Amino acid sequence: MPTFKRYTPDNIHQWNDFVKTSKNGFFMFDRAYMDYHADRFADHSLMVFDEGGSLVAVLPANERDGVLYTHQGLTFGGFIVGRKMRTPLMLEVMEGLKAYAKTEGFTKVVYKAIPHFYHQQPAQEDLYALFRQGAKQVRVDVSSTIDYTTKRYKFSSSRKSGLVKAKKEGLTVQAGLDFTAFFGMMNEVLAEKYDTQATHTAGEMTKLHTSFPNNIKGFACTRGNELLAGAIVYETETVAHTQYLAATEEGRSVGALDLLLKHLIDEVYTDKNYFDFGISTEQAGQYLNEGLIDQKEGTGARATIHQVYELECK
Repeated sequence: MPTFKRYTPDNIHQWNDFVKTSKNGFFMFDRAYMDYHADRFADHSLMVFDEGGSLVAVLPANERDGVLYTHQGLTFGGFIVGRKMRTPLMLEVMEGLKAYAKTEGFTKVVYKAIPHFYHQQPAQEDLYALFRQGAKQVRVDVSSTIDYTTKRYKFSSSRKSGLVKAKKEGLTVQAGLDFTAFFGMMNEVLAEKYDTQATHTAGEMTKLHTSFPNNIKGFACTRGNELLAGAIVYETETVAHTQYLAATEEGRSVGALDLLLKHLIDEVYTDKNYFDFGISTEQAGQYLNEGLIDQKEGTGARATIHQVYELECK
């Protein structure tokens, strides 16, 4: 049976080197990204070794109130697996996780699976293993994703209308974004519309961008020196994901977001397999924000899902 070892900072290089060569890992599972908010979570990440002592999987995780979560500080993140991982071994790994969690006194594991389009190679052994262990799917969120490898849907008529306005206004799009100005603008919009604030602060995003300049990038749509819309994009080997996307009221009225997205989708990221907007669901997936998803699907994106499971350990 596989052996489970709790991650400590002494293992940072082994962890990061494994993520870089894995089938389904990327920069968000690097400890430099995970640990920027280490003070908010009680980390309980795990490293899994086979009978020969080789590292075969890692699990970003934290503990809270007697539950082991695949890390709550990340959008998703189940087992990150090496290229030697096969289905029979994953069955043993998942059985081992259940036994480990029970021994450590956890009542259950809450497992947020990595969407398939982030995989560099197929890596859904975990979903089958969860099924075999009797895990229950407790949440499904809907994301909106463009698949560059298939025939794409076109921009909707309303998006095209926005492009016409943007061109008449002489708007321009450029790489590079003042994070302080963008977060100030975005948080005003979030407070007004949803009574909330961005997950990250401008300072945190600046730090993360400095640590991962090839993976975290900003783009701005402006009229002269006026910021009308902006995007922060997370890049992986297969996916360009809009982590943050926002526009001022004036920007929305003159099609700034339409021009910005057209530029990103049709010019900047055509070398990726997917362009992803993230989820449009709330209340643990039970409520679909139809206005929000309509905007995303207006670019030609269509539904993909994020899955969450509970594995009882009693």
